[in-house]
Amino acid sequence: MSSFIGTLKVEAKGDREIVMTREFSAGKDLVFDCFTKPELIKRWLYGPDGWSLDVCEVDLKVGGKYRYVWKYLKDGSTMGAGGSYKEISGPDKLVHTESFDEAWYPGEAILTTTFVEKSGITFVTINILYETKEGRDIVIKSPMEGGASQSYNRLETLLGTLTETSQGRKKS
Repeated sequence: MSSFIGTLKVEAKGDREIVMTREFSAGKDLVFDCFTKPELIKRWLYGPDGWSLDVCEVDLKVGGKYRYVWKYLKDGSTMGAGGSYKEISGPDKLVHTESFDEAWYPGEAILTTTFVEKSGITFVTINILYETKEGRDIVIKSPMEGGASQSYNRLETLLGTLTETSQGRKKS
């Protein structure tokens, strides 16, 4: 199973994994920063339109925790998730757990994100390992792909702004 929305590719792998790949027009140092610095995460990781990321706490160290709380702007309902960092090899690799406050899939997932740069383009691969095949199947059938795609499109726009700013061409 695979599909594309924009340039995001989402594939089921084996019995318990989902692999998402996306390329970004920026160096891996900046892309890694956008995945790990709260002030940058808040600018792109808020899922589908109509949501905001109101809480974004990151303690970026092995064993450190992170916590996100999204709010649906229409009715004020919230969705929280968090986990802990298992490996940080910035700007090349990040491994952390993920679980939601109101679990919509069973168990905890382990996300391994790699950042590979070639000629100024960073290829990001996120391998998500679920505890069960049932959990993986629930997620891949959910609207997750559309929300992730919108977030990554926002990240691409943010990276363009940050790259232009760092090169002195444009201030935002």
